[in-house]
Amino acid sequence: MGFDSNQLPANAPIEDRRSAATCLQTRGMLLGVFDGHAGCACAQALSERLFYYVAMSLMPHETLCELESAVEAGRPLSPILQWHKHPNDYFTREAQTMYFNSLRTYWQELIDLSSPGESLGPREALLSAFKRLDSDLSLEAQVGDANSFLHYWVLRVAFSGATACVAHIDGSDLYVANTGDGRAVLGVQEEDGSFSAHTLSNDHNAQNENEVARIQGEHPPSEKKTVVRQDRLLGLLMPFRAFGDVKFKWSIDLQRGVLESGPDQLHDNEHTKFIPPNYHTPPYLTAEPEITHHRLRPQDRFLVLGTDGLWETLHRQEVVRIVGEYLTGVHQRQPLTVGGYHVTLGQMQGLLAERKARASLAFQDQNAATHLIRHAVGNNEFGAVDHETLSKMLSLPEELARMYRDDITIIITQFNPHVVGHQRQGGES
Repeated sequence: MGFDSNQLPANAPIEDRRSAATCLQTRGMLLGVFDGHAGCACAQALSERLFYYVAMSLMPHETLCELESAVEAGRPLSPILQWHKHPNDYFTREAQTMYFNSLRTYWQELIDLSSPGESLGPREALLSAFKRLDSDLSLEAQVGDANSFLHYWVLRVAFSGATACVAHIDGSDLYVANTGDGRAVLGVQEEDGSFSAHTLSNDHNAQNENEVARIQGEHPPSEKKTVVRQDRLLGLLMPFRAFGDVKFKWSIDLQRGVLESGPDQLHDNEHTKFIPPNYHTPPYLTAEPEITHHRLRPQDRFLVLGTDGLWETLHRQEVVRIVGEYLTGVHQRQPLTVGGYHVTLGQMQGLLAERKARASLAFQDQNAATHLIRHAVGNNEFGAVDHETLSKMLSLPEELARMYRDDITIIITQFNPHVVGHQRQGGES
């Protein structure tokens, strides 16, 4: 039915990015949130480039051949994506030629590897696109560029990093590809009208035992105690999968060689020169996504994509409750809990009256993502927005904000239960 999106910075400038686009040469819609670290450069590159790689991966052999022949003949290309951008969404104009050349090399390889009538399914397309873009980020940084600005930019992209949580929605088929600690959560409406959370992604961090086991299994037993230390990869990185971050992927010799031949601006950057401790058997990091397929049902009412700044502040069940009540306009009243406090009957009456007054003001936002951010930042112990707390949190100076919260980026997609039900019947008949 549509989507709402918003973001709230904690870093200055914000390191999160987001993207939304409709695939014009194939079918379906792409939505994604990208959480940058060590700067915003890698997340920025993903927000501009990843969906093109997915779109190419989804295209049938014949469409790719038409694309290549148009470029060879100098004819204008048919649009590949219809972007749904916010006016503030930044665009790296200087890098577009380089980005296009890398993308063209990719689609030429897809042509060589496929036959007429063939195309990748969504799962294979997402996997291929994620891995290839990360490979291209690495290669572009190694090759460099004669233009000193571009040379500096590709190194900034490669030495910073970003997680990605992307949804591809085509009819009632929903695929989620996740690399890192972003999260995709489905809001499911139960028969009694309440909402429950159905998580469609796994966090790739130290809280995921399978991820810890995977990383330890990829390195010698002698590194078992050092590969994950203090819940971080090599004691440094929180997400266990990410784009960029070549400090955790390249050999030490390659890192030093690329930096020595790089532009002067990099020589003042301590982050790029620093080699992680116990760095013996790289690569330690991958951008390979974990992919989930879900066939939408009429009770699946919305999907929330959020960077980890959201999930650190609100539990997923609370997220779907807040969004579900916002979208339906119906409050599911929970028994009022006071968290172990001793309260008199008069105080309880006051709390109930306050809750009733708040309910009449609750639906002031025109945007579901804005409404959710308001709760993430300003919730009190009763699960309602405390406007004084919200005001204080939003008024924090730039240098303090990051101590209290992370950047928050959210995309909320609404599904039409009648259309989903009809598509399911059509698919099953």
